[in-house]
Amino acid sequence: MENKLKIAIVQTDTLWEKRDKNLQNLDQKLNSISNNVDLIVLPELFSTGFTMNAKPIAETMQGKSVLWMQDQASKKNCLLVGSLIIIENEKIYNRLVVAFPQDNHQGGKIKYYDKRHLFSYAGEEKVFSAGNKRMVFEYKGFKICPLVCYDLRFPVWARNSENFDVLIYVANWPNARMFAWDTLLKARAIENLCYVIGVNRVGAENNNLVYTGHSAVIDTFGETILDFKIGQESIKEIILDKVHITTTRSKFSFLEDRDEFDIK
Repeated sequence: MENKLKIAIVQTDTLWEKRDKNLQNLDQKLNSISNNVDLIVLPELFSTGFTMNAKPIAETMQGKSVLWMQDQASKKNCLLVGSLIIIENEKIYNRLVVAFPQDNHQGGKIKYYDKRHLFSYAGEEKVFSAGNKRMVFEYKGFKICPLVCYDLRFPVWARNSENFDVLIYVANWPNARMFAWDTLLKARAIENLCYVIGVNRVGAENNNLVYTGHSAVIDTFGETILDFKIGQESIKEIILDKVHITTTRSKFSFLEDRDEFDIK
């Protein structure tokens, strides 16, 4: 569909450090998604949960989880987005991976973004290495910028300097701080005049944190156009309209007045 992008959001539970079982569960869930979807978004660390026991279970970019993403992207003929624990050059990253379908003109290509803001409250910076480069890519006429969880709290890093259309956050954001999650998703949409997609997990982890989801899609005015039942696994689909973005930016030229930042 011209000027349209069909998104499927997977709000799911994640079993603690059980990669094979998580991938099996997601196999079943993704089978229920319609065949004409353009983009599927999974939560942060969807194959392991937000564990700091990263080194024993870290994978390479040729590992099982990345290969699974490539396979699913080709089966569904769409992009697949989610983050994984990846080891590279003896460093461990919370890496957001974008898998392209084989029959797309990009031919099964992989793009990735390493989480910049590591969650010091949980000691993430003691285990993982931070990324230093944001990624913006184009797919079916939409410019997309994917980020990871704690990045949501930092508006300068998300500033719309490339005129992207869609901002994606994949997360393991606990229930105790859901008000911040809900509020900041809307703020990022309003200030950047873009769609914001927030995909969070549900369930509980071994550290007794509880996750209730609150996955959502927000439009350029900060209005919630898709949300999920609290605490329940669910998959929902929505069509994003490029005309909504161009019309809003034509009427409200706020981005032309944005500040310039030099990020060190």
